[in-house]
Amino acid sequence: MKYGIVAFPSKKVQDFANSYRKRYDPHYALITPHMTVKGVFEADENEIKLIAEKVSTVVKNHKPFTLKTTKVSSFAPVTNAIYFNVQPTAELLKLNEDLNAIEYNDEESYSFVPHITIAQKMNSSEHDDILPQLKMIGVEFEEEIDRLHLLYQLEDGSWTAYETFRLSGAE
Repeated sequence: MKYGIVAFPSKKVQDFANSYRKRYDPHYALITPHMTVKGVFEADENEIKLIAEKVSTVVKNHKPFTLKTTKVSSFAPVTNAIYFNVQPTAELLKLNEDLNAIEYNDEESYSFVPHITIAQKMNSSEHDDILPQLKMIGVEFEEEIDRLHLLYQLEDGSWTAYETFRLSGAE
């Protein structure tokens, strides 16, 4: 089964992101707007229990962090995904590093770029047409994130929570 670890922003940020996602993101119905903290990995029932225990230990050592969106950016030309850029704070980078230190059945293929996707799977001309328009919108949000969610993917492709962890530590 596929799993991932994410932080969900507030409803206000989710609603704003969804106003674009419903038009430009084919994954709109599969998962709510989120910031991936640990990308997709595979695990069976026994492995995920052990991984969840390790995630819980890591999260207990981290305080809540500030999620601050600053602008609209794109991963082009690697992929035509457009996203709200999330400021990579020291706390967030350390949390990602500590979560990645856990052994998973995955191959981390991308460097960590904190973001909230609002558009993806577009052809190049559509991407090039939409990106300048989206860059003009104001996406300056700042809020505290005090929990992470270990999600798993259902057979229909949607994602749901396996376990939620509170960031409560003093690191």
